[in-house]
Parts: sequence; C-alpha cells; structure tokens
Amino acid sequence: MAAESCHPRGLSWFARSCIPADPARHIAVPVPVSACTTNPAASDAEEESPISALPDELLLECLARVPRASLPSLPAVCRRFAALLASEGFLHLRRAHGRLRPCLLAVSVSSTHFARALLQLQLGASSVPELDVAALPLPSLLHCAGSSSSSAFAHARAVALGRDVYLIGRGATLRVDALTGASNACAPTLFPRKKFAAAAVGGRIYVAGGSARTAAVEEYDPSVDAWRVVAEAPRRRYGCAGAGAGGVFYVAGGVAVSSGGDGSGGGAARALEAHACAGSVDALHVASGAWAWSARPRAVPGGGCVVGACGAGDGHLYVVASHAVDLSFWRWNGGVNRGGGGGGPCGWVALEAPPVPRGLVGLGMAVRVAMAGVGGDRVTAVVNATAVRGHNAAGGGALEGMVLVYDIGGGKWSRAPDLPPGFRRAACAAVEC
Repeated sequence: MAAESCHPRGLSWFARSCIPADPARHIAVPVPVSACTTNPAASDAEEESPISALPDELLLECLARVPRASLPSLPAVCRRFAALLASEGFLHLRRAHGRLRPCLLAVSVSSTHFARALLQLQLGASSVPELDVAALPLPSLLHCAGSSSSSAFAHARAVALGRDVYLIGRGATLRVDALTGASNACAPTLFPRKKFAAAAVGGRIYVAGGSARTAAVEEYDPSVDAWRVVAEAPRRRYGCAGAGAGGVFYVAGGVAVSSGGDGSGGGAARALEAHACAGSVDALHVASGAWAWSARPRAVPGGGCVVGACGAGDGHLYVVASHAVDLSFWRWNGGVNRGGGGGGPCGWVALEAPPVPRGLVGLGMAVRVAMAGVGGDRVTAVVNATAVRGHNAAGGGALEGMVLVYDIGGGKWSRAPDLPPGFRRAACAAVEC
C-alpha cells in the first residue's frame, strides 16, 4: 500500500530534472486534489524530503513529464502521487506537453495473469503506424467475484471511458487506468453474458445480447458503479458486436437465440432469423430509449455477415462484413440525423475493403475482427481468421493478430505490425496514452 507522505530522498533528482527552467513554459492548471499532510511524528524523526515540500501544481508539472514506461510504479510511491496521477489536472498537463497519443489498448487474459499491449499510432507525416508493446501484469485481480480470470474474462469486451478501460466479462467487470495500470473490480452486469455487444455512448456503457435468458439492454453509470436495465432489444443476438456513435448504441451481427426450446416453428424459420441477425444492425437512441428500425433491422448489402463494428470520431458506424471468400467495409450514414446526415444520403456506403491476404478468408474459416475508432480520424481492425473445427479451410492456414488501420480522411488502409502471440485474441479499446 502506498505511504501517506513522500519521504524517499532519492526522488529529489526527479523534481530537479522536471521543473521547467523557463517560467514562460509553465502551464497553469487547477489542481482538484488537496495536498496530503505529513505525519508530525515522522517529520520530527527524520528530515522532510524536497519532493514532499513541493506544491501540488509544481509536482503535477514533474509527474506530467515522466516517461510512460515509468508511470505504473508511481502511484505506489505515496498517496499524494496516486491522487495527483488520477486527477484531471495530470491528464490536461500531459496532453499539453504532447505526451498523450492515440493508442489501441489490447487486454489479454490468461489463467495466470492479465497483460496489455499498446499499439501506438504515430499520426505524423509518414502516417505509418508503429507498434509499441508494454506488458502490465495485474496480479491483485486474478479472482474477481469468485470466478477465475480465465473463465470470467474468456470472451470479455473492452470499453474505454476517458482514460479508463472497462473489461466486461461473464459476471465480472474490471476498470483499468490506461496510463498507470491502476485497476479495481466494479459491479458486474445484472445478467451473465457471453459474446455480447458493448460500447460507450455519452459517458456510459451499454451492453446487449449474449444471453438466452433476457433481451434486456443494460446501462452502466461509472459515477455510481451500478448497472440498470434501460430497454428491451428487438432481437436476442449471440456473438454480436457493439458500437457507439452519434448518441446511438449499435448492436451488429451475431446469430439469433431464443429462451425456449419448445420445438415448434420449424428449423427453416429459425435459420432465416439467424441469417437476418448475422448481416444486420439494430440501433438504440440512448437519449429517448427508442429503437430505430425495430420492425426490420438495417442489413449490410450483398448478404454479408457482420464480423466487426465500431464507432468513430466522425459520428458514423463502421462495420466489416464477411462474404464467405472475402471481406467488405461499410459506413452507415444517417444513424441519428434521420433526414440523412454525414454529408450523404441515409444508408450504407461501401469503402475500400480491408487488405487481407488472399486465401486466408474463405470457406471453412471463422473470421473475427476487433475494431475501434482511434484518434477521431482512424479506424483500427485486428483480424483473426481460424479454421472451423471439422472443416477444411480453403486457404489452408490461419491469420491471427493482423492489425489494419483505416484513414477516414484519405479512405485508405495501411498495415501495422501484427500483435504479439499473447495478445492476438485480446479485447481492444481506443485510449490516449
């Protein structure tokens, strides 16, 4: 546990090296954290360290300049450090100093540890993404809500709210600070779910699907750490993807599930319903709680099955669809502006297809694409394609952890280095790091 006050004398170098020499470069920012008081008995017993004598505003200037690799260890120095690192002032200063960049955070779960990989997108003149990987074990959260990490988070969804990434699993939820790695357990969803849709809209998290027991859509309020039911989905989907954009929560793809098992209705009707879900999207306007197109969902043209979806900074929904032997990429226009928004008519717009190597997507292959909007003008897609058990894949191989980056303004894809083996089936979210 972090100490109450900052006494390590070895940290004096830290203050001297971080204080700006030019007063004009100093960035003033309000500090919403009160200074920690030192223990009088300890002060009498030993000399006060220089770092503890600094005012919060100056100490924040020092902390904001620390390299990212050193941030995870700083909250353990003292409670004052931990409070300042968690403040909005720290985030503001770090952004002002140019030390925050759009990143793709991939959270991988195993039976022994949690870890993360950061795909840092360099948005310079070259526009070539670079991969910066940093592992962060979280041993204190191996067992959450009585479940082992490997089972509770085997098919977890990652959702970013500001600097925090929420890892939502089956009966367990974790919050991880993307900058410092500080983490804690949060309230689990009201209904256990697996392979469900999740996304952030308006500072809250929404989940749907992944359960045959309920069609409820749940909303998570981080300020009170509580879930509540806000709507009933028109279709129960399993294996679906979630996206948030323009005040709308989208639930895309998956197969239809039912709570019954009465055997009536015929297999043909159920197969048709499953196909309709696989290639379609439902949209919930979170402000009104009303579903658009509730009678008939919006289907991707060409009969493709949605295998990935995300919202982007331009307020649009982006989806990747599989067409048995290839992939297509689409943008939905007019999700909120019912008269047709986004600079074009209301409907699907075909974009450049993801550049997946020929033969690695085809018959007998199961394709999964984890997508996230990064930096307001990019869309990332982590592509995994594996052979279905009992089928002979047409391409004869597998594709795991391929990272593609789509430039919304330029309309072109580029390929980043693949994710490391331990992160290739990770849950992904876009954050500033």
